[in-house]
Amino acid sequence: MKYHVKIDAFEGPLDLLLHLINRLEIDIYDIPVSEITEQYMLYIHTMQELQLDIASEYLVMAATLLSIKSRMLLPKQEEELFEDEYGEEPEEDPRDELMRRLIEYRKYKEAAEDLRSLEEDRSQVYTKAPSDLSEFVTESPAHMESLNVSIYDMLGAFQKMLRRKKIQKPVQTKIARQEIPIEKRMEEILTDLRSKPGRRKFQDLFPSNSKEHLVVTFLAILELMKTHSIVIEQENNFSDIFIMGSET
Repeated sequence: MKYHVKIDAFEGPLDLLLHLINRLEIDIYDIPVSEITEQYMLYIHTMQELQLDIASEYLVMAATLLSIKSRMLLPKQEEELFEDEYGEEPEEDPRDELMRRLIEYRKYKEAAEDLRSLEEDRSQVYTKAPSDLSEFVTESPAHMESLNVSIYDMLGAFQKMLRRKKIQKPVQTKIARQEIPIEKRMEEILTDLRSKPGRRKFQDLFPSNSKEHLVVTFLAILELMKTHSIVIEQENNFSDIFIMGSET
């Protein structure tokens, strides 16, 4: 009982030919057909001796090499008679077609090697889903990134605060009309900020649920921003806005 083995050392006859060309240091543009055919047939016979399964394409290439070799050995006179008899145009070199196929195959082979190298480099990169690291943040407010808080950010914060006030508003309320000057509310806000040093949340400056008081307070904050009497900070986009008294 024979033991059959099949290997994939080469990816096809062109791959085997390139291997022989590189090993024998042959110029691919000037292939010595006799030598390359002899080496190729030696590989084929060796595989047959080892009872390896040989694809038909290897045998086709062997026949092609033998054909090219015979044409290279054909005397010029006989070749001319052959051409006159069948009316065929002479080829410049019987090796040209094989050379073009080898050059084209080598391009794809080199490109495949480059892609394999990129794949290996990419396999060394490991990724993970983003994690919430806010609990590890120990930066003080003085070192926080300064973000440009616009009037639209303030309006968005005021709208959010109004929604909170509406949710927390008691069922029974007492309506009282009271005119509050903006200047007076500005002074109250500054006094409140100075009495409690540090940052205050934007919504903490709206203790009353009165719509009139909410609007006046918001306008007072905008005026204080305009005169640089207060400092507005926001740690990240869409996060809470903090207010503190200006040192100047």
